[in-house]
Amino acid sequence: MTAHPLARPTTAPEAGPAPIRAADTAHLRDADTAHLRDADTAHLRDANTAHLRDAIQHAACGLVPYRHAVLQNVLPARLAADLRALAYAPSPPDGSGTRAGANASRIFGNPEAQASHRAWACLAAMFQNPEIGAALAALSGATLSGSFLRIEYCLDTEGFWLEPHTDIGDKLFTLVLSLSDQPGAEAWGTDILYPDGRLATRIQARPNSALVFAPAPDTWHGFARRPIHGIRRTLIVNYVRPVWRARHELCFPDQPLTITASART
Repeated sequence: MTAHPLARPTTAPEAGPAPIRAADTAHLRDADTAHLRDADTAHLRDANTAHLRDAIQHAACGLVPYRHAVLQNVLPARLAADLRALAYAPSPPDGSGTRAGANASRIFGNPEAQASHRAWACLAAMFQNPEIGAALAALSGATLSGSFLRIEYCLDTEGFWLEPHTDIGDKLFTLVLSLSDQPGAEAWGTDILYPDGRLATRIQARPNSALVFAPAPDTWHGFARRPIHGIRRTLIVNYVRPVWRARHELCFPDQPLTITASART
């Protein structure tokens, strides 16, 4: 059959865009959500680091009876509140004057704790940051590169006390942070002692303040028994030597703190 002279040749219709499937939409949504979450996490991490760095830069330093420093406003307020609100129950004091007497009930910021509570993860990330490690090393005089981060959450009640001790051994650095904010909690600070046991000063335990020192033969400190109406909540941050045997106490058991030259500047 001869085609009509005015008839247009027939062509296949142009292919349009492929329909967007529900699975594709979900994938894009999940990818966008993950990207935003990562961006938020990075922003929060940077903000936390900047906050702690500022607290370190404004530390009040002392030399009597040994080198130490006191920091204020150590953690971002939201993080301090989240840590204070963790639902941990205190164990009755055993009267030994040591924390080792309650080893079975001690609380550490290990990977399991970080997976369970975002506050723990944020806290551990702050102190594992090489820039923060370098700043704390400069503040305390400790050599921290290659050490491992250990954070303990302590809950002390009426009857608690700590005998004088120095923290020497495998602890290279100690930071004692006060979390308690109830009336009277400022009297629950660490006692700094002379070698003969006399009281040099009692640190005022303002909420979110911290005592810092590098353990040495003369870094005597303790906690004389006194009234505790409520729960004395403290965080003890240590950087410890690689030989530390209780690996379950470490925040990152396989990741030592690495301080590069750029982190020190």
